[in-house]
Parts: sequence; C-alpha cells; structure tokens
Amino acid sequence: MIDRETPAIIAFLGGGVLALLLAVPYIAWSYRRRGEFGLGHMVLALGCLVYALALWTYTLLPVPDTTPEWCARHATEPQLRPFQFLADIGKEADGARSLLDNSALQQVVLNIALFVPLGMFGRHLFRGKPLVVVAAGFAMSLFIECTQLTGVWGLFGCSYRLFDVDDLLVNTTGAVVGVVMAPILRLVPGQRVRLAPTEPRPVTMRRRLLGSFLDLLFVTLFAGVLMAVRVLVTLIDHPEVHADPDLDWLLGYAIPIATLLLFVPLAGRGATMGQRIVMLAPVGPDGGPPSSWRLLLRFAGGTGGYFTLVMCGWNYAAALLIFASFVLMWRPRDHRGLSGLVSGLRVIDARARRSPADESADAPEEDAPEEDAREGLVRD
Repeated sequence: MIDRETPAIIAFLGGGVLALLLAVPYIAWSYRRRGEFGLGHMVLALGCLVYALALWTYTLLPVPDTTPEWCARHATEPQLRPFQFLADIGKEADGARSLLDNSALQQVVLNIALFVPLGMFGRHLFRGKPLVVVAAGFAMSLFIECTQLTGVWGLFGCSYRLFDVDDLLVNTTGAVVGVVMAPILRLVPGQRVRLAPTEPRPVTMRRRLLGSFLDLLFVTLFAGVLMAVRVLVTLIDHPEVHADPDLDWLLGYAIPIATLLLFVPLAGRGATMGQRIVMLAPVGPDGGPPSSWRLLLRFAGGTGGYFTLVMCGWNYAAALLIFASFVLMWRPRDHRGLSGLVSGLRVIDARARRSPADESADAPEEDAPEEDAREGLVRD
C-alpha cells in the first residue's frame, strides 16, 4: 500500500516538471492576457497545477496488481446508501479522545479538504460563478467515482477503489467551502493588474532579465537538440561516439547562439525570442526598427562578444563584460545594458511601438492648406 505522504511527493515532483514545461507558454499568455507577469499569479497557477496532480494521485493511487486472484479477494462493491458515513463514524466513536483517531471521520474530513482548493481556484483564478464552480466540483467528483468504479475505465481487471455515494456529497461540500474561502486568495501579493492588457508597461530590470533567461533557455534547448542529433547520427555509423571538440563547440555554442541571438533578430524586427515573449522591442535612436548594423553591434557588445573573449582565452575580460552588462542593465532608467549602449539601441514595450500605418495616419496631409484656402474662398 501507498502512504499519504507519497501521493503528495508525486504531486509536487510532477507539478514541478509540468511547471518547467509550461513556464514559457504561461509567461507568454500572462503578458498578452493580463498585460504583465505577476509573481503572485504565477504562484497560484503553480499551486493549481500541483493540486490537479494531487487530486489524481490521492484518488487513483495506489494501483495494485489486479490479477483475477487479487480481484476475487479484494474487488469492491459500490456503496449507494447516502449518509452511511454518519453510521461509520458512530461505530468507531468511543469518547472524545478516540474521536480524534476515528478513521471514518478522518476520511470525511480528508474528502472535504481535497475539494476545497477546487472551489477556491475555480472561483478566484478562473472567475467562475459560485453555482458553476460547485457544479464543476460535483462533476469532477462523479468522474473520479466512476473512474474508480470501472477500474480506470476498464484499464484494470476490476474496481480496486470504492465507489461511495457519500464521497459525492462531501466532495461537493468541499467545493462549496472553497467558494466561500476563495476571497482569501486575494491576499496573495503580485496579482493586481492596474492597466488594460493593451496598455504599455515600464521596462524594468526584472523584465529584461526574464527575457535574457528565456533566451538562455532557448539556446540551451537548441544546443541539446543539435547534440542529441549528432550522437544519434554518429551511432548509426559507429558503435561509439568519439569526442570532437570543434564539432561540439560548433553545435553546442556557435550555431545556437548565432541562430537565436543574431539571425532571428535580423530576420524580424530586432527582438530575440525571449524579448518577444515578454513583449519587449528594441528600437533605434529615432524610435523606429533597428538597422542591421546596429543589431550586429548589439550582438558584438553582448553574447557574441562574451563568447569571442572566452574563445580567445580572455576569461577575465569576459567576466568584466558580463559584470558591465549587468550594471548597465540595472542602473540606467531605460535598462538598455552594455549591448544597447554600444549599438545605440534601447528597449521599449512592444505595445508602445508605433506601426507605419499609425505614423502615416498621424502625418499631416500636404493638400490640407490648399483645401482650407478653397473653403475660405467659397465662404468669402
């Protein structure tokens, strides 16, 4: 049998893995749907993810070896009598002291507590109406009970968990309690959005660092894919993979960095993939899209310059470049960094960048004075 701590460990570990996989889509969604990235909202979203896995682990685990012999001895029959849990609690009750150790009461309390987060998250995060959230809690409980009754919809030889109609009642009660307690989640800081999602936000150091971290993540993943392909191709022809420093450097550093941090911005409007996710856009001194030679200077003053110094063995100079980039990203109000200072580029919120259509619409028409003059002659 599995203890009560193991499902929690599985839920936290699984939630952490899913959080890493869904981090980039969540950040992109947050900037576009909420307008900004709130740490408190992220914590609640992570908590909702872990809770969803906990709901699965606590209701479906453990999974025994459902052989015909096991099913003949342990298969469960559905419990269809409402409020049977009251009789079960009464049978095990023996004074106030033993009430705390009453397993039937503990089971009821656990089933209520298990659906309280569903009501809280459904009401607060998903903005569901109270009746809709309660109905969702009942539907989820019914789905779980039917899953247990059918042996996970026929995947196992028999029903290894008890279908209990009382679970529907207490789980739904937990969802009701969660709806009532949902306002507590408003106390978590970092959730309030003061501007509309389409309104530009200030460029902060935290936002710049988040974009840089995402770029580093993409470069690392791309390098990992290239190295994995190299190993697979090599294994097809040779049973062993021999080290090739030049090829490893090319696939692990040069190609991913040049592709994602130089060629992708050159092919677009200057923004890297990380900057696009956090809705940052580089602009030139005139406020327009950066020119190609300025993007080359930015690359040379940033990642390209750093790896060039490392290749030449000038590690202290490379460390100094990183330090200067960090300081210049923090201290100036526009947070342009060393690469922005070298290239003359600055970073703005992508929602503040004006399109050519907007600029042409705001430009004065050349024929306007003549039209005004004609109207004046007519009026005279």
